[in-house]
Amino acid sequence: MPSSSLVGPLAGGTEKLTINLGVVDLGQIDLLVREGFYSNRTDLIRTAIRNQLALHAEQLNRTIARQSLHLGLQHITRAQLEAACAAGEVLQIRVVGLARIADDVSPKLARAAIQSISVLGAFHAPAAVRRALADRMK
Repeated sequence: MPSSSLVGPLAGGTEKLTINLGVVDLGQIDLLVREGFYSNRTDLIRTAIRNQLALHAEQLNRTIARQSLHLGLQHITRAQLEAACAAGEVLQIRVVGLARIADDVSPKLARAAIQSISVLGAFHAPAAVRRALADRMK
């Protein structure tokens, strides 16, 4: 069953996305902004993306459930990783949203506790931990 600890535009902040648009599309966006339909280009683009995600919400939810993905923000703490190691378990982290590994997690602990990590969205971790898990990221 999917988990949704923090879902939506504020789940873990925002990430920058760059897109290329044709000049006609850009001109039409600017016209809608000028006419007051949207406050700025970003407002229109965010609204369009949210509308598309809402259109496909049922398919997204089925896929998330089928693939046993965590939806939203998953914060992985040192205590969680230590507990997994103590129990002789290795974690398979699968997130749609933001996966964040705490700053006090060592590369050695991360490698001992995490078998694989797959993130559709953003992955935040200390640089040394990211390097230690590079071969386990899918």
